[in-house]
Amino acid sequence: MRELLDKKEDQPDPTNKAESIAEKLSFKSRFVLVFGEIDHALAQVTCERLIALAQESDAPIRVLVSSPGGHVESGDAIHDMIRFVRAPVTMIGTGWVASAGTHIFLAAPKERRFCLPNTRFMIHQPGGGAAGHASDIAIQAREILRTRERVARVIARETGQPIEKVRNDMERDFWMTAEEAIEYGIVSGVVETHQELNSKSSPGGR
Repeated sequence: MRELLDKKEDQPDPTNKAESIAEKLSFKSRFVLVFGEIDHALAQVTCERLIALAQESDAPIRVLVSSPGGHVESGDAIHDMIRFVRAPVTMIGTGWVASAGTHIFLAAPKERRFCLPNTRFMIHQPGGGAAGHASDIAIQAREILRTRERVARVIARETGQPIEKVRNDMERDFWMTAEEAIEYGIVSGVVETHQELNSKSSPGGR
């Protein structure tokens, strides 16, 4: 009985093997997935993948985003790394791209920002819970306002919208369909197939 258990333990887990194959294929295809809530762990994994892919080749990297948002500074880390690496990065939105997810999405030039047909986008002002001494609360409130203004300026710069409009739109959750996001300037176009993405994201493809 013990020998049977030992043999079973020595056998590779098929789930782990499948994940390993998927990871290798993902790297080979130069895709980076930013899925779920944005936090420090996701930021670290994403930045590591971007650096590794850029080190391997100057060929374009594609970042697939589906996120409700999350930690602002973690989103900043991914946003800045996308702009930092030497390889050009194409963003592809799917599912929902909201809050810090939109901030990450806007890291690429407009002509390299696409989405799948059913993607929804959302912008709003950064949140934060203030607690502690009155002086600490004042500092936190000031930092939230500073972050709000910084994010608003990024949105205005990358979409071409007037800063006052962006500030007003951010007062509440501002949802957009794919078509509305194109009109707003967040997205350059909708793609439905891999072939269409290749055509639109290649030089002269637009």
